[in-house]
Amino acid sequence: MIAFFEAVAAFHVVEVLLALGLVVSALVCLFDRHLVRACYFFVVFAAAMTVAWWQLGAPWLATAELVLGLGLTGPCFFYALGHVLPGASSSLERDTFSEPRSRVAIRVLLALAWFVMVGAAIRTVIADMAYSPLEHPLLLAGVVIAASALGAFALHRHLLRRLLAFNLLGSGVFMLLAGVAGTSATAQALISVGLLVAWLGSMLGALLIRQLLHLEGVEALGRDGKPEEDVT
Repeated sequence: MIAFFEAVAAFHVVEVLLALGLVVSALVCLFDRHLVRACYFFVVFAAAMTVAWWQLGAPWLATAELVLGLGLTGPCFFYALGHVLPGASSSLERDTFSEPRSRVAIRVLLALAWFVMVGAAIRTVIADMAYSPLEHPLLLAGVVIAASALGAFALHRHLLRRLLAFNLLGSGVFMLLAGVAGTSATAQALISVGLLVAWLGSMLGALLIRQLLHLEGVEALGRDGKPEEDVT
């Protein structure tokens, strides 16, 4: 018990709050039924990632996340929703997903398997993680985010939700890379290239979603996608 409280006292309060904020915003982004709110929480997640990179001593990554994640990727999702140019085609507001329990079980198993594999790799590469895993809250948050995003990608059929999961999965992996390789100039350059590629993929995905909506309607986005009913 004393050792536990000593470990808690060793936490950096800012890192703990950032880790919690990243995990909560990622989970809401992945599983909130309201698409607009999910996209807003992606913006919150990107802002928290910017602060997290700065906290980890990676100013170049913080700048890249601010520009590419917060400034460019977020608007891509709102464009896919039809909120940037709403006259381009129909807009999306909400989707409903009610999957059978077998798919939910598969999602949980995939997330747990990813969590175990990545956690084992981290504990092997970073020796002190085996003895004090709670001293690396942001690294643990990266594992949880990557596992949750992979599970969400496997669960959802809606293309916009898969695009969100793709971005969150990349963010979790990048955080793990920074935890393993450090935040040297070389590592920051490598992760910055990854952020750029992720933004290009998000932009292409948003354009494809709008084109599919224009050509085939909301049914083209997958089994989860349904237009919002008029409640006025």
